[in-house]
Amino acid sequence: MIIDIHTHTFPAHVAERALRSMQQACHTALFTDGTAEGLRAQMTQAGIDRAVVQPVATRPSQPSHINDAVLRTNETAAETGILSFGAAHPADPEWERELERLKEAGVRGIKLHAPYEGVPMDDPRTVALLKKCARLNLIVLIHSGWDVGLPGSDEALPEKTRRALDRVGPMKMIAAHMGGWRCWEEAARLLPETGIYMDTSFSVGELVPAPDGWGWDKEELRMLTLEESADLIRVWGAGRVLFGTDSPWADAQEEVGKIQSLALTEKEKAGILGENARKLLGGFP
Repeated sequence: MIIDIHTHTFPAHVAERALRSMQQACHTALFTDGTAEGLRAQMTQAGIDRAVVQPVATRPSQPSHINDAVLRTNETAAETGILSFGAAHPADPEWERELERLKEAGVRGIKLHAPYEGVPMDDPRTVALLKKCARLNLIVLIHSGWDVGLPGSDEALPEKTRRALDRVGPMKMIAAHMGGWRCWEEAARLLPETGIYMDTSFSVGELVPAPDGWGWDKEELRMLTLEESADLIRVWGAGRVLFGTDSPWADAQEEVGKIQSLALTEKEKAGILGENARKLLGGFP
């Protein structure tokens, strides 16, 4: 089974507008139309059995509305193969109640994106939210490292995540983008010993530019080679690495091929592509 732990979708009526705005900031190519239907088509093409949507609340007022849609998505997960994590924002005055609602509804975890939220990972509000997630046994998938669309935003650098984890203690966390986008050495030095997971999204191989070109110095966007990726996975431990595409920002079929091409054992690759995520999620509808 192949499970994509890191995808994004948008309601059909806003997907085009939302992606156009994000692409203007990121200058990277799109590989679906950003809808659930587009994600399902991509999954079929790439042989992906299950996908997990990671919604992002950019404002404190958004989580409750986003999570209404999350619960509707999860009602049909057995038929669609698409499960959704919940949304949370550390500055939402109702975040604690919202986490309890998600837990009661059977939602497996939440997504935090500190640069878009404007609240650092080591901020006391984020630490309090993470402690609550640990108590509720909720998985937290975090954006980790720099962000291609928000140059200079340092809210999610590995050192801040490490400070937060030192205050929170053991919890189920996934650091996206091979532990920390474009600060992989720092992530490898600070985070593996905490016991958290990492995903492979938006980090391996070459980025594909948007039709309008990069908008950046290409060297600033250098990604990990297959050899560097395998080395980093060995440092982290292959049993704590999860396959992710960051769809719609990647060709899912190509991303599966990258994992299959790594100089790892077949058991390790099978774990990364799905078995590790299945165990962490506690199964899948």
